[in-house]
Amino acid sequence: MKISIATNIEQLSINTIRTLSMDAVQAANSGHPGTAMSMAPVQYCLWQHHLRFDPQDPIWPNRDRFVLSIGHASMLLYSMLHLTDVKAVNEHYEKVGNPSVTLKDIKHFRQLNSRCPGHPEYRWTSGVETTTGPLGQGVATSVGMAIASRWMADHFNRENFAMFDYDVYAICGDGCMMEGVTSEAASMAGHLKLGNLCWIYDNNKITIEGHTDWAFSDDVATRFISYGWNVTRIGDANDLEMLDRAFNTFKNTDDRPTLIIVDSHIAYGSPNKQDTSAGHGEPLGDEEIRLTKKNYGWPEDKVFYIPQEVPQHFKEIFGKRGGDLRKEWINLFNEYQKQYPELADHLNKMQHRKLPKGWDKDLPLFPADSKGLAGREASGKILNALAKNIPWLIGGAADLAPSTKTRLTFEGAGDFTAENSGRNFHFGVREHAMGSVVNGLALCKIRAFGAGFFIFSDYMRASIRLSALMEIPAIYIFTHDSIGVGEDGPTHQPVEQLVSLRAIPGLITLRPGDANEFVEAWRFIAKSRHEPVVLVASRQAMPTIDRAKYASAEGVCQGAYILIDAKEGDPDVILMGSGTEVDLCIKAYEQLDMEGLKARVVSIPSWELFERQSKEYRQMVLPPHITARVAVEQASTLGWERYVGTNGAIIGMSTFGASAPLKELQKKFGFTPDRVADAARKQVNRNIK
Repeated sequence: MKISIATNIEQLSINTIRTLSMDAVQAANSGHPGTAMSMAPVQYCLWQHHLRFDPQDPIWPNRDRFVLSIGHASMLLYSMLHLTDVKAVNEHYEKVGNPSVTLKDIKHFRQLNSRCPGHPEYRWTSGVETTTGPLGQGVATSVGMAIASRWMADHFNRENFAMFDYDVYAICGDGCMMEGVTSEAASMAGHLKLGNLCWIYDNNKITIEGHTDWAFSDDVATRFISYGWNVTRIGDANDLEMLDRAFNTFKNTDDRPTLIIVDSHIAYGSPNKQDTSAGHGEPLGDEEIRLTKKNYGWPEDKVFYIPQEVPQHFKEIFGKRGGDLRKEWINLFNEYQKQYPELADHLNKMQHRKLPKGWDKDLPLFPADSKGLAGREASGKILNALAKNIPWLIGGAADLAPSTKTRLTFEGAGDFTAENSGRNFHFGVREHAMGSVVNGLALCKIRAFGAGFFIFSDYMRASIRLSALMEIPAIYIFTHDSIGVGEDGPTHQPVEQLVSLRAIPGLITLRPGDANEFVEAWRFIAKSRHEPVVLVASRQAMPTIDRAKYASAEGVCQGAYILIDAKEGDPDVILMGSGTEVDLCIKAYEQLDMEGLKARVVSIPSWELFERQSKEYRQMVLPPHITARVAVEQASTLGWERYVGTNGAIIGMSTFGASAPLKELQKKFGFTPDRVADAARKQVNRNIK
């Protein structure tokens, strides 16, 4: 039906969202207009009448979160950010400034330096709560955001002081529903009875290839009911009254998450046009846009046209509601500071990713011990010491807390369940969702960690990569870091995981060589504000190095440092490694020293941190003129060439492991002091020749 643009401000606003989306995709000659057009009424209803969000302060702590899990429909979000005049924050994400999305940005959708990239990106465009692209990641991350709201409410709220009670909304589609991470996250959300979480499912039955009948026939409603969700259905995405009722039902449901299934279909200008991949994943074309605008009663010759009353309409309702709520919250916080100064200080520090006073006062110092202890044991002790002093350091494992030693055991730590908001999370055997949930928690300024066996980091790679892309300080703790897993065999023995994670830009990997290196690694992690960290720990014991005899572990923060040096002059050979293999280098050094060969041992727990150091420091640790070098690591050899050179020796894994006791595996694959010493001798002899 043709609708006059002069008589219905709601329809006018909806069609403005639609036409901006069409025009932006057409101008870019790239993108997905279909979903942005069909879900415009849903977006309008949610933002204009329900979302608690102040466009003047898009990082107000108690704002509702909106996640566009169908990131390809990004123009749906960019149109709203522009029309509601959401303000940008600076690079530190602390102050409001210019418009987050200008009309120029929209006109340059998907172009270099536009604040409207192809998929929404956190920290690049204010108002985007999380980076979405890989389908399913958005909704899975929204579960972490909802958990954060509940945890912070229980931790910070006091009688008459509701500092946190925000809701989380996410729009998802058929692609999200097919991804396994969505099922993991939905199952977790239902189990935890997250009544503050609402997913809106765009049931348009279309994916890039065409109709979903080709690949998807789930009964989504029954599936989510089985997860413990409240499920409601809207037969027409254009029915604002029913949409409003569904959102109110969500708000009145506090014992389970809500799924709103919305049946949508795009009304194009051509009567016979089908909503297939041509409309979903490609520009419509000038003629189809003209006909569609005509169908809307829109000026056919105008591009990027915004009727002046539309922004005013959003300002009067959406903007005023959000502004009033934020002012109320700020006034409440001012009173909260007077009555609960310590909690208010913690809330403020958490929001700015700062540490509380005395955060490191109880960090252990491990005495020299030839037997030592496992990396996971050392890490667990340090984690508990830190968490005791950083109240918002919380997390858990994917059903492996006893093995990863990541349970918080101090008094009052407790467990996070549907009934309680303790600090120990039980993610179940859901590594993929765990990574996304940790990201969601981190996006809400909680210091969150997730733990598991290193081999299962493969399941989490998408979420780890996104944490690096978003520059958020998520913490991933992985134990059982090598063939040292032993009898469990090659299915559980990591080989390529270290180099794989080292390849992710912006991600810090740390594989400490003894208990005190773990202390310094955790010290770095605690202070990290804008980068995720992977901490890799051994299952087996590693000797605690005598720091009175050798260098301090403080060198960890530089990524690599000289642990032991030749007694006089330049070394003949440099031995280097990470993790448990540092001890092999030390023992080989002792052999070589007895033979009169001068060696240097370099511990390299983090390539990324080492590469950040000055050229002078790096060349001091690894002098270019000393080319006799040996690297030792129970992982893929790929990449070590940068440190040993083209002629250096690398003792590592070129195959998968095997099932056998640890000592047999070490002998089979050559991880022994004798093998390291022999490789060093050969390097020295090569140079003499």
